[in-house]
Amino acid sequence: MASWFKSPATETQVTHGQRIWLYVFAVITMILLVTPTLIVIPMSFSDSQYLEFPPQEWSSRWYDNFFGSEEWMQAARTSIQTAILTMLVATPVGVAAAYGLHTSNVPFVRMAFVMMITPMMVPLVLVAIGAFYAYVQLNILYTVTGLVMAHTVLALPLVVIVTGSALKGYDMSQEQAARSLGAPRWIAFFTVTLPQIRFAVVTSALLAFLTSFDEVVVAMFISGGDNPTLTRNMFNALRDQIDPTIAAISTLMIFVTTVMMVLAQVFGQQKKP
Repeated sequence: MASWFKSPATETQVTHGQRIWLYVFAVITMILLVTPTLIVIPMSFSDSQYLEFPPQEWSSRWYDNFFGSEEWMQAARTSIQTAILTMLVATPVGVAAAYGLHTSNVPFVRMAFVMMITPMMVPLVLVAIGAFYAYVQLNILYTVTGLVMAHTVLALPLVVIVTGSALKGYDMSQEQAARSLGAPRWIAFFTVTLPQIRFAVVTSALLAFLTSFDEVVVAMFISGGDNPTLTRNMFNALRDQIDPTIAAISTLMIFVTTVMMVLAQVFGQQKKP
């Protein structure tokens, strides 16, 4: 243990012992973040009519209630469908935007980048209000199309940032060599550049999925009718009544989100060949 404290923590001379305060801070932060999750999961298996922790009796009745409810199932289908479509739209558009910003030499390219990430800087409620009024005029309120459009706007900044970071570490001379040999630009991109940044692209796609799947503020304004999302129905259920079914749904969403985030980390940490 003493040797571990004296061993270097990075390539610099900073040792683990000198960074122990940082490790303690990280552990405390993780505990504060994880504790609510550890409370919700047991509550989802409670037999009580109300949210109860710790459960006096154990049961899977609230999972049965969720899977047996057509209302909840419709919301789940809408959320999953919207998240998948958002991922399929935001990923190629964001990758193309990141590539264009990276290879462009025009003076206002930095301004274009700022415009691309604006949805991250603007309060979500303003985005939701703007989308609501626009969708009323376009007659696409409470539709999957409208949800996908709004969630794509929210997911694009993440795709642009993650892919752009990967491109900054990529040697563009490899693509230029392919183009000098006669390959069109799009073929050079798909055969040379894309394989080099594929893990960043996969990570971006997973983050786009999660952005849509977990989003609630915009969904409160533009989802509903035959196409409510899980998060919208959960918020309404919490407002109207304390239904333990919400704990069961939250546990399932935590599981899905955790799996997706682990996949994002696994793909994101892979090294380029």
